[in-house]
Amino acid sequence: MTSAFSVLRPQRRLHVLRHLRRAGLSRRSWTGILAGSALLLSGCAPPIPRGALIDKEDYSQLTPNTSTQSDALSTLGSPTTHATFNDNTWIYVSMTKDLVPLSHPAVDKQQVLVLNFDNGGVLRKMSILGRHDAIPVRMVNDKTPTPGTQISVIQELLGNVGRYNPMSSMGSTFGGGMGGGGMGGPMSGQGTGQGGVGNTMQ
Repeated sequence: MTSAFSVLRPQRRLHVLRHLRRAGLSRRSWTGILAGSALLLSGCAPPIPRGALIDKEDYSQLTPNTSTQSDALSTLGSPTTHATFNDNTWIYVSMTKDLVPLSHPAVDKQQVLVLNFDNGGVLRKMSILGRHDAIPVRMVNDKTPTPGTQISVIQELLGNVGRYNPMSSMGSTFGGGMGGGGMGGPMSGQGTGQGGVGNTMQ
C-alpha cells in the first residue's frame, strides 16, 4: 500500500520533512493526519436528488384555466402521487439530500408542486410548497395494550393443567388419531372399522 507521503517528489518530500521537524510532528503523525482527513472527506458527495426533478421552467409552461392533464403529463411526466380522496389533484414531490459524514442524509431542498384539475381535466389551481410549509411529524413511542397478552408466572404454570390428553400424543406418534372408522395408524385403511376389522391390503 503506497502512503500519501511516498507519492510526493523527492525534493518536495524533503521540504515537507523540514517543516514537520520544525512543527514537532513526525512522519507517522503526518500520515495519520492525512489518513484522518481522507476519511472525513470521503463522506463528501454530490447532493442526491429524490422524486420528480421539476424546475421552474417546466411548471411555468402550465397556465391555470387553460392547460389540461395531457399538457401536464407531456411537460412534467406522471405525478409522484394523487390526493387520497381526489384523483384530480396531482402532486409532484422533489427532494435533494446531502450526505453528512457519520450521520443520516440531511434534506437540503424540498419542493412540492400541487396541480388541481376539474372533472373535465382542465387545470384550475397550481400551488408550490417548500420546506417551510412542511409539518414535522414526530413518532410516538406509546404502545397500545392488548387484553390477554400479559400473563403472570402462576397463570403460565397452571395454564396447561387439564389440557394434557395422552391419547392425542399417542395418535400423533403413530401417524394418526382416533378417526370415525377406528384408530388410525401408519397404514391408511388399518383399524377397527364399522362392521369388522378393516384393512385395505387383502
